[in-house]
Amino acid sequence: MQPDVVCQGALPHHNEDHIAVFETAGVTDLIVLDGATSVADRNYADAAGDVAWFVRRFSAALGPAIKAGLDQHAAVHAAIGTVRTEFAALTAGSDVPAHAWPIAALTWIRIAGRQARLYCLGDCKTLLGLPDGAVRDLDPYVNPQEAVLAAEIARLNAAGFDDPAARHAALLPMLRARREQQNAMAAPTILCLHPQGPFAARRDAIDLPGGAVILGMTDGFYRLVDPYDLLTPAALMGLCVNEGLAAALARLRAYEAGASAGATVKRADDASAVLWRA
Repeated sequence: MQPDVVCQGALPHHNEDHIAVFETAGVTDLIVLDGATSVADRNYADAAGDVAWFVRRFSAALGPAIKAGLDQHAAVHAAIGTVRTEFAALTAGSDVPAHAWPIAALTWIRIAGRQARLYCLGDCKTLLGLPDGAVRDLDPYVNPQEAVLAAEIARLNAAGFDDPAARHAALLPMLRARREQQNAMAAPTILCLHPQGPFAARRDAIDLPGGAVILGMTDGFYRLVDPYDLLTPAALMGLCVNEGLAAALARLRAYEAGASAGATVKRADDASAVLWRA
């Protein structure tokens, strides 16, 4: 059975998420990519968007690395090397500031037989549904920067920054400094163009019982659980299994249509997910 997939931008004709599924010799590779919104004044590699370009080119470069038989860590480094070369060629002659280098969250779920291997950078989310109805969070990572950002947004709101554009302008120096830091890490915890050392991915191997279901998603899709608190993880899994990912996405967008930005930078986010059944 082919995995169920949804991938939708928050804005028409622009999506910085990407989902890919690779099938090779009895192995299924589920790739979930969530590009971080650019904090640059302009695009440098692709007029349609450097971040969208980055996640799609990385996915395209990952395919040959998988076919070559590389393990997840080696394949990620090989693919990012290919993308870095392409980015350098496209931006030759341009002075690209470090805060303009695109980055993304990546969760790679490799399923072989009765085992799933996770390779995670950033804050995508992976849930495992078990035959008895229980749901496990396979990567219970909390991005510490989210609390920092929420506190700064709260401070700006209290200071009267009610206009989203004004609030974003006030946040920009902090966002750019953070982006520069992420692109200069010796052990990057995010997918970036110029890793200064091996990626510090969170890695795990999970045994899969018969009838297991895996739901991998970007944090934009997981907003149904956090921060909106519309569903529990188990309820989200149930909705996706019983009604499909499109139904869950429709519920998300319906809620966001009537919601304010609250403690987030964006009122809505790109939202993507992949559902695999044993």
